[in-house]
Amino acid sequence: MTFLPMSEDAELSPDALAAAERQVELHGGRITNMKRTLLGHVPSFDAYMEWYTLKDELEPYIGERAVSLFSYAISDANDCLVCSVFFRRILIESGDDPDNPQVTETEQLLLEWGRMIATDPNGIPAEFRRRLEQAFSPKLRLVLVAFAGLMVATNLFNTVGRVPLDEVLYDFRKPGDDRVE
Repeated sequence: MTFLPMSEDAELSPDALAAAERQVELHGGRITNMKRTLLGHVPSFDAYMEWYTLKDELEPYIGERAVSLFSYAISDANDCLVCSVFFRRILIESGDDPDNPQVTETEQLLLEWGRMIATDPNGIPAEFRRRLEQAFSPKLRLVLVAFAGLMVATNLFNTVGRVPLDEVLYDFRKPGDDRVE
């Protein structure tokens, strides 16, 4: 059972409806269960939607696929159903196997880093950080860490808030996973 309220359009304030319209206009897609839940407090919605701003900044440097792989690694390691399945869908629909992706050296680095960020952010080895320094400029590392922080926050929001999985994502769950929240 969901922990946080998820409002229907008729229950949303005019500011919330405007924020939803702006989000769809700027970034496409749809109003997911997570976004619908966040629309109950527009400042919270706006804060979490900055994820898209950072995503858009990263894509020219590392590519859309690498952003999705990084996001998936963080979300899967955090066991966030909503986010991990969201990125599984993106990867599957683009022809990838999220359970065994064929990756470049940079994408592999991002997968490993994403898992470490989610599972042991204090334990990232110095040698691994040196590899990151060689692969990414200081500014890009800053944006990647900020993006990862928003991804972790999004995982936390969905998991603690028990936001239900959008029905359009059910078919993209890992085999044998029948969870809906």
